[in-house]
Amino acid sequence: MREENQSSTQEGNQSSTLGFILLGITSQQEQEVVFFILFLFIYSITLIGNLLIILAIRSDVRLHNPMYFFLANLSFVDILFSSVTVPKMLTNHLLGTKAISFGGCLTQMYFMIAFANTDSYILAVMAYDRAVAISRPLHYTTIISPRPCVLLVVGSWVIGNTNALPHTLLTASLSFCGNHEVANFYCDISSLLKLSCSDTHLNVKMMYVGVGFFCVPLAGIIISYIRVFATILQVPSTKGMLKAFSTCGSHLTVVSLYYGTVMGMYFHPPTSYSLKDAVITAMYTAVTPLLNPFIYSLRNRDMKAALQKLFSKGIS
Repeated sequence: MREENQSSTQEGNQSSTLGFILLGITSQQEQEVVFFILFLFIYSITLIGNLLIILAIRSDVRLHNPMYFFLANLSFVDILFSSVTVPKMLTNHLLGTKAISFGGCLTQMYFMIAFANTDSYILAVMAYDRAVAISRPLHYTTIISPRPCVLLVVGSWVIGNTNALPHTLLTASLSFCGNHEVANFYCDISSLLKLSCSDTHLNVKMMYVGVGFFCVPLAGIIISYIRVFATILQVPSTKGMLKAFSTCGSHLTVVSLYYGTVMGMYFHPPTSYSLKDAVITAMYTAVTPLLNPFIYSLRNRDMKAALQKLFSKGIS
């Protein structure tokens, strides 16, 4: 009996080192080519768009304030977040393989969780920044001074990585037997737990803790905007109300897009992986980081001016 347990453990551990097969978005060859071209385009525009936001904020002195400091950090996280999954998918397509090593899979999972959490906390920090700017404008420079700004961003990174580490360590301790096909185009934690032949009870419990980590910034965003709207409703002039709404409009759009895709991924009844799930996953991992710079630049007069100045410098 002991020998059987040892052999099954060895088999599980051995299978863990073999890696996984990423099934991708579709199994049809013609569609794979279309998705490759689409994701290559999306990833290229994501890199260019977010890098332009960072360069514009850095080069324009008028944008050296907390709101744009947080936006630059959001763009940086979006670049990293998109780079965790899309390049691997594009490389696999070019090489004609869907394989990913066990270590590569865990690394991908770790950074996906870390950057997703960091992204959500920076969005919460940006909501807090807008709430202070609108509800307490006279004390804004005192409350949101450079030191708290840096601490809030560093705290977002620390929380994101702190949440990712236990998930990764617990998944690394599992054994994977038999089927190694991950029903996604990247190593998602829920997909990996379905493949494990070990007891995943503790992993599932940790996932609930992770959901809590993810919901805390959402609660912070909701509380911040309740305060914002309560202040706006007290503004007597229509012009002042419109200015306040336009200040928060871009951020609300990004928050709605981000959390909408997250809820579409994880808050629905468990079914077999379908094209609909793949599209929602692609929205979350690739399309949202693509749209963020456009949302902020198109709705922001100062950002437009900074980008025009950056382009004129480049041309000259």
